[in-house]
Amino acid sequence: MAIIELTKDNFDKEVVESDKPVLIDFWASWCAPCRMLSPIVDSIAEEKTDIKVCKVNVDKQGELASAFNVSSIPMLVVIKDKKVINTSVGVVPKEKILQMLEI
Repeated sequence: MAIIELTKDNFDKEVVESDKPVLIDFWASWCAPCRMLSPIVDSIAEEKTDIKVCKVNVDKQGELASAFNVSSIPMLVVIKDKKVINTSVGVVPKEKILQMLEI
């Protein structure tokens, strides 16, 4: 499944109204750990059809980053039924992300 670039304009449609759990990757282009995590998130998006994978560029979407109290990146957030179920900060192995999604 394709990764969706989240903005404040499409957030409700893509996350709040989603019938699937959503994995959100908060990142920035200048962040080396973000670049390390990105291929892992990309592979999960390709493999898992039962979730929606989104990315938020914190430099371009400060309002969304603030809404989720993002203070360090990369930060992953799992949302199901409009609720934050799991969060993780920093580079984590694929297995840990998949565990976060077991909801």
